[in-house]
Amino acid sequence: MRMQGIIGIILLVNLKPTGSIGQTDAVIVVLLVCLFVMCFAWSWGPLGWLIPSETFPLETRTAGFSFAVSANMLFTFIIAQSFLSMLCKMQACIFFFFAAWILVAGVFTLYLMPETKGVPIDDMVERVWKQHWFWKSYMTDDDPDEELKQRKLEMAASTSRN
Repeated sequence: MRMQGIIGIILLVNLKPTGSIGQTDAVIVVLLVCLFVMCFAWSWGPLGWLIPSETFPLETRTAGFSFAVSANMLFTFIIAQSFLSMLCKMQACIFFFFAAWILVAGVFTLYLMPETKGVPIDDMVERVWKQHWFWKSYMTDDDPDEELKQRKLEMAASTSRN
């Protein structure tokens, strides 16, 4: 977020009405953009793949992960298609726009993403989602898989008696 803000300030102060900028400032902006991309690739970038793989319970992992990947690709497409138009309209302010979204993502992660360290994937629902201060209101107590397991055990027990 800092790099986005610094780039925005440099462009806001030094960008001329003709859309040009001094060579030194241009080099600094390019280096900051490269540094931002590098830092993003090491931090926020992989989270679109990591969080769904760790947080969806086994019963919904396939559907949840496919939705997460589809949403990731859709929004990447939207950003790629709209970036140049937004840059032309917003100029230096586009960097503040994306810095604000980084702030929103950070606040979301801080308050709404549960810690999954050391939690086996089988226990994710019970130990993470049903215990989280926000997400527990969306969880139900009835577990259809438990009912199915119970019925299978009863059928196996009755079969073994015969």
